[in-house]
Amino acid sequence: MTQGVLFIHSAPRALAPHIEWAAQGVLGVPARLRWEDQPAHRGLVRAELGWRGREDTGARLVSALRSMGDVRFEVTQEATTQADGARWSFTPDLGAHHAVTDRAGNTVLTEDHLRGCMERAGMDPQRMRHEIGVALGEPWDEDLEIYRYGGEGVPMRWLHRVS
Repeated sequence: MTQGVLFIHSAPRALAPHIEWAAQGVLGVPARLRWEDQPAHRGLVRAELGWRGREDTGARLVSALRSMGDVRFEVTQEATTQADGARWSFTPDLGAHHAVTDRAGNTVLTEDHLRGCMERAGMDPQRMRHEIGVALGEPWDEDLEIYRYGGEGVPMRWLHRVS
């Protein structure tokens, strides 16, 4: 068993019940989210939900939510003694990004991942910086950053991009 957090950074209000139903379908328990207005974009809402489940729960949440349309979200999953942690970020324009995380929440790039970055970059150091940035999820962080900050009094956890 593991646990994590589902962060709905922005969604049209009309999708709120559909998001709850999708989360409930994955978690097997009622998913009642406390929806707040998203201060970064009028007409959108945000919420978060702590969850406990099997080691495939984070991936199953992403699969259930990615086809919802104009929804920006992240799913975190804590490491266990048997499995690494994970973070998935999703935006409508970029799609999904998956990163393996260590116990401290740092993104971990595997040897194969780094070799792929090196192969695509060739001898160009700027291209290498770009490839590693993509591997770390920087484009997703840039898109999501404005949506991560809640309004005054909104009880949200903060995810920060580490440079």
